[in-house]
Amino acid sequence: MKLIETGYAKINLGLDVSGLRPDKYHEVSMVMQAISLADTLTFTGSPELIVTTDLPGLDGGPDNLAYKAALLMGEYAHRDPKVHIHIEKKVFMAAGLAGGSTDAAAVLRGLNRFWELNLPADKLERLGAKLGSDVPFCVAGGTALAAGRGEILTPLPDLPPLCLVLAKPPMEISTPWAYREFDKQKNVIHPDIEGMVQAVRVGDVQGVLRRCGNVLEPVTAGAHPEIREIRQQMLENGAEMAMMSGSGPTVFGIVKDKETGEKVAEMLHSPGLETAVAELVGRKSV
Repeated sequence: MKLIETGYAKINLGLDVSGLRPDKYHEVSMVMQAISLADTLTFTGSPELIVTTDLPGLDGGPDNLAYKAALLMGEYAHRDPKVHIHIEKKVFMAAGLAGGSTDAAAVLRGLNRFWELNLPADKLERLGAKLGSDVPFCVAGGTALAAGRGEILTPLPDLPPLCLVLAKPPMEISTPWAYREFDKQKNVIHPDIEGMVQAVRVGDVQGVLRRCGNVLEPVTAGAHPEIREIRQQMLENGAEMAMMSGSGPTVFGIVKDKETGEKVAEMLHSPGLETAVAELVGRKSV
């Protein structure tokens, strides 16, 4: 048997942090959005659990989140995960796009189908929360409000398939570092997450775009000015809005069409910079 799953990347249209929780996680409020930039996962039978990737240097061993997801699913289903999972990577690594989390979510969905478990999305989301804060959202994607540490989800109506261009400079950002530095910030400008949610509910795309914001962007961009430069270049060359996703360093810009996105990506070209043109995608059934 051979089965294929798609792991869609995510962006944060809005990301707010309200403080540190007793469990040492931060309390967040985010509007998360799936995009068409995606990894492809292929499942086939195997004498043992094997996870491989097409990316040199990306280990598929026990530290890989996809491997952990397979073990977790096997434990839940009381099955030995005798499966070979091959991951074709398209989502930028360590980029604020949930590349590892979306692969883990795809494993949960894939094994749900591979073993014919018929688990609903909310069950897979609860399992995903044991793996990481972004995994529950990545189970079904679409547009959603995420609260708590990111695992409490409220699905929202799908936004139109807006086009966007993404650019990731050649650096890796530690999410724990970004949150630690955020805790030192004064005079934080908080995005209007509640207003954005209402705009999504009534289909007011311009209202959504006006309210986009990320409280972690000043932290990461303060240490890496090239993030601000990319954002400004996008805005000067046709992006309707532009901002950093997650803890960075990827910057995304909403553009009017794919052609504009490709022109912006070409204009941004520099050594080590990864770019892609994608579009927003709606919620997927499990």
